[in-house]
Amino acid sequence: MMNFRVRPKEEPEINLIPFIDVLLVILIFLMLSTTYSKFTELQLKLPVANVEALREVASEVLVSVSSEGRYSVNKQVVSSSSVTDLTEALQAGAKAGPQSVVIIHADANARHQAVISVMEAARRAGLTQITFATVSSPQGGAP
Repeated sequence: MMNFRVRPKEEPEINLIPFIDVLLVILIFLMLSTTYSKFTELQLKLPVANVEALREVASEVLVSVSSEGRYSVNKQVVSSSSVTDLTEALQAGAKAGPQSVVIIHADANARHQAVISVMEAARRAGLTQITFATVSSPQGGAP
């Protein structure tokens, strides 16, 4: 006769010991890394720049181009629209020499050639830093 005994079913259990070991290792690692981070941190005192004083030091040459193609350098109207006269006006208006920044205020309807003439005159005068002044649209899009 065969012995058919009912064996008691074992409840599966989760072994928490390896889980606790891993958590302790992570906890120790985090404690050590946060403690040493204070010693490796650099205390910096950054220099303070006065923006208004910097703006006064930097020499700017304001060039305006009208829709008719007339020029003015630092609010002084240039008599003719030739590149040679514009070069002479830029050299006279550049107080800081080659470090001067040329800011071109061109009318939206000004010819492309008029703006290129200002850039060519600036190159001849030895002024390499050129930027354009713009006005943001109130609608946020193109007109």
